[in-house]
Amino acid sequence: MKIGTLAARNIRILFWAELFGSIRFLQPVLALFYFARGLDESLILWVMIFWSTGVLIGEIPTGMFADRYGAKLSFIIGAILSIISHSLLIWAYDPWLFFSSSILSGLAVTFFSGSDEALIYESLKESNEEVKMDHALGIIQSAQFVVTIGVLIIGSIIAKDLTNNQFNLLIVLGIAFQSVQVGLLFFVQNPSNHGTYQENPFQQVKEGLHAIKKSPQVLWMFLNITLVFIPTAAIFDNFSDKLLSDAGLPIYLIGTVFACLAILSFFISRSIGWITARISRITLLYATGALGAICLMFVALYRETLWVLLLMMVLLRFIRTVRYPVYAQLANDIIPSHVRATTISLLSIIDSVCDLVIFASISGIAMYGFEKMFLAAAGIALIGSLIPIRANLIRNNNEK
Repeated sequence: MKIGTLAARNIRILFWAELFGSIRFLQPVLALFYFARGLDESLILWVMIFWSTGVLIGEIPTGMFADRYGAKLSFIIGAILSIISHSLLIWAYDPWLFFSSSILSGLAVTFFSGSDEALIYESLKESNEEVKMDHALGIIQSAQFVVTIGVLIIGSIIAKDLTNNQFNLLIVLGIAFQSVQVGLLFFVQNPSNHGTYQENPFQQVKEGLHAIKKSPQVLWMFLNITLVFIPTAAIFDNFSDKLLSDAGLPIYLIGTVFACLAILSFFISRSIGWITARISRITLLYATGALGAICLMFVALYRETLWVLLLMMVLLRFIRTVRYPVYAQLANDIIPSHVRATTISLLSIIDSVCDLVIFASISGIAMYGFEKMFLAAAGIALIGSLIPIRANLIRNNNEK
C-alpha cells in the first residue's frame, strides 16, 4: 500500500476502529452465557434467526444510505446501534430480550455491510491500487484477531464461575471499548465519488440488480461463500465454547484456546496477499469450501475427543479467515462504483434469506443432538463448496 494516500489513511483508521469494536469480553463464554440465562440449543439458533432478520430488514436501506450519504456516517450509526444491542444483554433473562438484542445487532451490522468494502475499494481506486483489495481487507480483518488474544483470555478468567455479576462485568467492559470505536470512526474520510448518488432510490436498487444480472458470476461466488460460511462459522462458533467444555477443557482455558486461534488468524490475514500470489483465488475458494465440510463431519463424529476438536477448530479458523477477503477482491472487480454498497447489500439479502432457512432447519435438527446438527451443517457446506465460481475474465484472466 502506498504511503500518504486516502486508502492508507482509511485502512489505518478502520484497523483501529475494528480493533476496539471487536472487544467483546463475553465472546469466549457466549454459549455458556446463553445456557446460564435459560436458553437451550434450539433457542440459541432462534437468536441467530433474529440476527439474520435484522440483517434482512436493514440491508437495502443501509446500502442505499451509504451510497447517498457516505460510509462514514453509516459506520457511526451502526456502531451506536451495536452498543445499544450489547447493552440489552445486561437485562436479558427472557428469550424476547435476547431476540431484541440480536435483531438490533443484525441491523447494526448492515450499516457496515457493503459500506466497508465500497469505502476501501473506492479509496484504493484513487491511488490505482484496487488490485490490493483482498490484502487491505486482510489487514483490517487482522485487527479483531490482535485484540481478541487478550480479550478472550481475560473474558474466560473473569467468567470462571459463570455468575450473573461476572457476565454483566464482561458486557460493561465491552460497551466501554465499543464507545472508543465510535470516536475513531469520525476520522474516516469518504472518497471523492463516494456518497454522491442522488438518483431516485428505486433507480438505485434497479441499477444494483442490473449489476448482478449483468455479471451473474458475482451471485454464484456469493452463494458459494455464504453456504460455506453459515455452517463453518456462524453455527459452529455459537457452540464452540460449549463443545470445548463438553470435551473436558476447563472453562478458564477456553479463552486461551480462542486466543491461540486469534494469533493464527492474525498471521493468516496478514499473509493473504502472499497466499493469493501463489495460489489461484478460485482454487482457494473451492479447496477451503470442501475442507470446511470435512471438518464439520469430524466435529460431528469426534467432538468429544479434545485433540480432534482442537485440530478442526484450527482448520475452520483458517477457512473463515481466508475466504471472505478473496471473495471480496473477485466480486468488487466486477461491481460498478456508483452503486457498490447497494449491490453488495442486495447480495447480503440473499445471505440473510439463507441464514433464516438454514438456522430454522438446523434448529429443528438440534433437538436430536450435536452429532446430527453438525452432520447437517457439513452437508450444507458441501453443497456450497460445489457451486461453480469464476473470476472477472476481463481483468483477472490469469485466474483459473
